[in-house]
Amino acid sequence: MTVVAADVGALLELVPVQRAGIALLLAAVGLPVIGVVIVGLDIMPVRFAMMHVALLGVAVGLWTGLDPMVCALLACALAGGAVAPLARTPSGLSGAMGLLMSLAIAAALLVLAVSGVNASGAFALLWGSILSVGTADLVVLGVLAAVVPALFWWRRRDLGLLLHDRELAQCSGVPVRALTLLLLVLVAVSVAGAIKLTGALLVDALTLLPALAARRLGSSLTSITVWAVTIGVAVNLTGFLMALWLDWPPGPVLVLTAGAVVLAVHCIPERRDRSWRASASASPPAAPSLPSSH
Repeated sequence: MTVVAADVGALLELVPVQRAGIALLLAAVGLPVIGVVIVGLDIMPVRFAMMHVALLGVAVGLWTGLDPMVCALLACALAGGAVAPLARTPSGLSGAMGLLMSLAIAAALLVLAVSGVNASGAFALLWGSILSVGTADLVVLGVLAAVVPALFWWRRRDLGLLLHDRELAQCSGVPVRALTLLLLVLVAVSVAGAIKLTGALLVDALTLLPALAARRLGSSLTSITVWAVTIGVAVNLTGFLMALWLDWPPGPVLVLTAGAVVLAVHCIPERRDRSWRASASASPPAAPSLPSSH
């Protein structure tokens, strides 16, 4: 055990490992809040579509010689803004996201074939490359870690109403369209920003899974968000250190760690507190809580 601990300590002295750890900490601050938004708005198909759009952005970056991750972020931000009008109902997004996923992956494959560039760099996006995190990636995650919690705190009442009931929020004077547009852009950019950490196939470990566990523990939007960030930090640190210790890929370890937390939390008896419904209809100054998941 002493030898293993010494090995982990030596790894933590390496700059790429330190950058990866900082990136995971920054991701744990902003991305679980995005997960709360994804679950609250019931827009889970969006994250799948953005994974494909990010792949298209990377392909375009490899073709043009631009930074692939910057292209992926821009492509996801534009796509997130474009689908905002369809977010009036979850059913309105489902068909559009299926179309967007098909078109994005087809366009990505076509760009890679026509340009003749090495496709391995683009498809490496699927399983991530956490030790290749650079300064630009840290900047993106740092901005998300600052902007997302700040937006939540600033507009927490509006967000609470929007996540609870879109029509109620609109009747209460909440700028529903503008706020939905902003949230979808943040969701898209967050998915693109987290892909290098876990890979496109496992990005849920940083966004959705902490939010699912938090909804079981929290009784209000604020408490759910605090729980989500707390779980995100614990999962990211534990999973990363465990991956270093066992010399395993960090992405799968993070997903399994987060999944274990979700399963453990769902073994806790659920608190049936529905007082938020009455308070929500009265438009209280504090944000109403979200219904717990089953």
